Amino acid sequence: MQPRQAETVFLAADNIHALNPIVADALRRLDPEPIRELARQCEANGAEFIDLNPGYLSRRNEDRMAFLVDAVQSTVSARLILDSPNPRVLAKGLSASRNKPILNALSLEEHKLQEILPLAAEHHTPLVLLLMDERSYPPPTVEEKLALAIELREHALSAGLSDDDLIFDPVLPNLSWDDALFRVGEAVKTVRLISAGAVFQEPGQTMAGLSNLRSGHPGRYPWDMEEACMHLLAGAGLNVLLANALRPELVEAFLRVRRMTAPLES
Repeated sequence: MQPRQAETVFLAADNIHALNPIVADALRRLDPEPIRELARQCEANGAEFIDLNPGYLSRRNEDRMAFLVDAVQSTVSARLILDSPNPRVLAKGLSASRNKPILNALSLEEHKLQEILPLAAEHHTPLVLLLMDERSYPPPTVEEKLALAIELREHALSAGLSDDDLIFDPVLPNLSWDDALFRVGEAVKTVRLISAGAVFQEPGQTMAGLSNLRSGHPGRYPWDMEEACMHLLAGAGLNVLLANALRPELVEAFLRVRRMTAPLES
């Protein structure tokens, strides 16, 4: 993913996931056309990355990631993000990819260090580092998040990846958590420090998933919480915003941010 310090934020669409009924039905029937149409709509709305998440898959259905990859890469030019905790599913997607995708994601969980990290190193593909500990727990404070970022980076570099391959995700909280707003602020601080080069010798790449905020409680919290967080993260130097690219209000707000942060033409 280049450049490492973006002058503007990029949109990654998170619409192609197994909890989306359209996607679930297409996966069941192995019908690529609904997937292609979603990809077209996302790219038309400004998505330069498309996240593919087939959900939990039994061993005999692990090729569903490859099905998603084939459907999307034959339709749009957006870069793919392969999203699964299962290294076998990620490997199927990698084998089907014409261009190098991004793998999502690594945390300090032992099985991911043992299986997902070597996969990324073997294919020398960019890797999202979720700032979560060995229990899959995202710590609340910026100090704890940065400690995880340093540790995960050390693992990745030792495996043969470079700093250019690493994308740090501070993990936004669910708004139902008691300390959710505090955690949002700490995530923004984390992005600011990594993006500014205050943690490592050079600016690091960052990504954040807005859908975490309202997951499981879509009617309880207002949509504009996502826009508020987007503005904070963009101001902190976020590189990639993982979000619903088919919600008009969010896309409109995102495009305003892009216009305000776009570099001046010489």
